[in-house]
Amino acid sequence: MTSLPLSGVQVLDFTTFLSGPFATQLLGDLGATVIKVEPAQGDSSRAIPSHEVGGDSGYYLANNRNKKSVGINLKTERGRSLARELALKCDVVIENFRPGVAARLGLDSTALRECKPELIWASISGFGQTGPWKDRPAYDMIVQALSGAMSLTGEPGGNAVRLGVPMGDIAAGLFSVIGILSALHARKSSGQGTVIDVAMLDCMLSLLSYQGVYSLISGQAPQPQGARHDSIPTYRSFRAGDGREFVMTANTERMWQGVCNAIGQPDLSADPRYSDGRKRLENRESLWRVLETAFSGETARIWVDRLQANDVPAAVIRNVAEALADARKSGRGMICSVETADARFDSLGAPIKFDQAVSTPSTYPPAIGEHNVEVLGDLIGLTADEAEQLMAEDVLHAVNGRG
Repeated sequence: MTSLPLSGVQVLDFTTFLSGPFATQLLGDLGATVIKVEPAQGDSSRAIPSHEVGGDSGYYLANNRNKKSVGINLKTERGRSLARELALKCDVVIENFRPGVAARLGLDSTALRECKPELIWASISGFGQTGPWKDRPAYDMIVQALSGAMSLTGEPGGNAVRLGVPMGDIAAGLFSVIGILSALHARKSSGQGTVIDVAMLDCMLSLLSYQGVYSLISGQAPQPQGARHDSIPTYRSFRAGDGREFVMTANTERMWQGVCNAIGQPDLSADPRYSDGRKRLENRESLWRVLETAFSGETARIWVDRLQANDVPAAVIRNVAEALADARKSGRGMICSVETADARFDSLGAPIKFDQAVSTPSTYPPAIGEHNVEVLGDLIGLTADEAEQLMAEDVLHAVNGRG
């Protein structure tokens, strides 16, 4: 492989905030040319406090590298016409308007695909393009709440807790990319594009995984577990003698014997209360007391080393800053520097690595309309003078007149 796998794929991006920009950033990381269409005020995430670089929010910067921006006023007929022309020059269109809004803006997927059958159209919304909730607005915490995910997060007996990362948005972005990649693959043989409908709530429901199946089988609602596991009592967090928490994931009989050896109680594995997984689950409260007492005697780092020496997966629970500091030293490229002539910031790198792929440095998230002339000239033949006239007519926008 001499280039990234999506090199040559053109993506027109009408998304804002997080789910869509996360998806299109990933497509850009994979080599696609991503053209971000923005109104005069830009992506709404540009202004989210409280961390910023060069006038843009860290929230925006986190999800918009490797893109080009065109500032188009979709409230004007000429602006809508330009957007349609761009769509017909691209392989993929992705949007996260509420259902029906794109069509009202003159961006009707059916009409565009009649003109270009090979076009792939991906829609991200809270509740999908069909169904009784399709017109409701949704944000990450709304779908976390409605999916049941929040009810599983937090300590037993406590309040429901939002996941610390925006999984409703991120899952929708990831599933959208999976759908787009599948459609691109299918198009190679069929020559036809498709319409992809991704609902944030559907994505969060799919992430329930075995907890959802447990509920369907039992008819009962699973309860919050804190840092524990419903089925494996030796798969949880513990507090060590130095006050730091660590986790171990002893989910086999061999690992259970390793735990017993690590704490200096090898005969514990033969105790009839703990001799197999079912019995350990039935007697988990007494088992936890034994383990908690043992783990209080040394530091978290010592226990992690001892458990790992006995082939038991274990790790100290880090805060985000600690995790990122270690990632910087790992050599995996998960911290990358993104810079332009007058600004720079460190960001999270792309997690997908390709053998022999030639990658290019990450480009700085664009200013509003930064690439008006370049994109509109290359794709639809608009001249610089014509772009300037459209700027004067409030059809095109750019920050400080750039673009």
